[in-house]
Amino acid sequence: MLIRFSLYGFLKNQQYYDYFLILAFIQMGLSYFMIGLLIAFREIMINIMEVPTGAIADLFGRRKSMILSFVSYIISFLIFGIAGTLAANNGMGQYALLFSLLLAMLFFAIGDAFRTGTHKAMIFRWLSLQGRDLEATRVYGYTRSWSKIGSAVSVIFASIFVYTFSNFIYVFFFAIIPYILNIINFLGYPKELDGEIGDKFSLKEVLKHLKETIISSLNSASLRRLLLESMGFEGFFKVSKDYLQPILKAAAIPLTALLLTGLDLTQEQSSVVLIGPIFFVLFILSAIASRNAHHLVRAPGAEDKTAILIWLLAAIIFLALTPAAWFGIHWGMILMFIILYMVQNFWRPVLISRFNAHCEESRSATVLSLESQVKSLSTMIFAPIIGLAVDIARNNNMGVSEFWPIGVFGLIIALAFLLSARRNGKKSSECVL
Repeated sequence: MLIRFSLYGFLKNQQYYDYFLILAFIQMGLSYFMIGLLIAFREIMINIMEVPTGAIADLFGRRKSMILSFVSYIISFLIFGIAGTLAANNGMGQYALLFSLLLAMLFFAIGDAFRTGTHKAMIFRWLSLQGRDLEATRVYGYTRSWSKIGSAVSVIFASIFVYTFSNFIYVFFFAIIPYILNIINFLGYPKELDGEIGDKFSLKEVLKHLKETIISSLNSASLRRLLLESMGFEGFFKVSKDYLQPILKAAAIPLTALLLTGLDLTQEQSSVVLIGPIFFVLFILSAIASRNAHHLVRAPGAEDKTAILIWLLAAIIFLALTPAAWFGIHWGMILMFIILYMVQNFWRPVLISRFNAHCEESRSATVLSLESQVKSLSTMIFAPIIGLAVDIARNNNMGVSEFWPIGVFGLIIALAFLLSARRNGKKSSECVL
């Protein structure tokens, strides 16, 4: 099953659009604030559906939930591609474009809601059946490393697509192919990974399961802390990471003008010169970080101490990012984002392992979906705020580069969690639900 789990991550991360998402929206004619609102809408929809879909997965079949998830993604990609292409060619008005993009975000949210937490629960179920529960951090880190290898491969394909067609929007269409292949992969998952499912669908059972899980999660001080940490780290990272795209594009245009003077490249083609190699290296490093995250945890219960170290690293990164962005030092901004990606890939396996230690297996998909829900809530809040701050900085010529507010907000968040972290050395097993 490790092969199938790893294949899932590899195919799932063939997200050719992800490295050019903000640039694609800009090509459609949107501002950073409008992009932030779109992302916020997506997170609102995820927030609404997240935990109920996790409960459905726990009670009525995780494999079916994963298939439904990827069907929704495919519909989303089709709408993004068609609407974006029409808008870029002046074939669609602003209101029609916004409606179409909101619809695409809705289907994307449905896909995310049915996927997040569910596949992790299947991995933990398999570990439990194999008697390998103590290997959660190592196994999850291993499968996640294949996700990052998939990202490294996908950025090569995405760069080829953009360079060939000189268009950021077409990559949505290409992303459909690996997602169809992943649906075929799910058909080979054994039934026992569904967990203890009911004989028939019952809304009453879903609501009961949901209520019990939320109450038990909120009654646990340690779980509440983990949910807040996910909001701070994962939520803000999800918003800030995409700003690497316009930073790389800004750095690539003068670089290609200097090095490739004999070629008449479009801005889209020029951006690939840096976006492709940087993201490839970034994901290879992320895969290495994810696969070796378990080495940071030397003993049971040490995940909390590791989390404090990671928050310290995050604070240092954002502290360095702020002046680099203010003075427009592109290599400094790019380096800080690369390190941030690596730190996040140490963080994620450690965080998931901490959650796994704090909840019952029968509720794992629901609790992990609750984690994804609160992450979506923070992303919903951060996205328009950061987008507006960047627009204000750009429109008022505040700093050489308009992206310095990302560093400021990130530093405040990291310091808040770092200063409030418990340092009493208690093990996560002491959490009582």
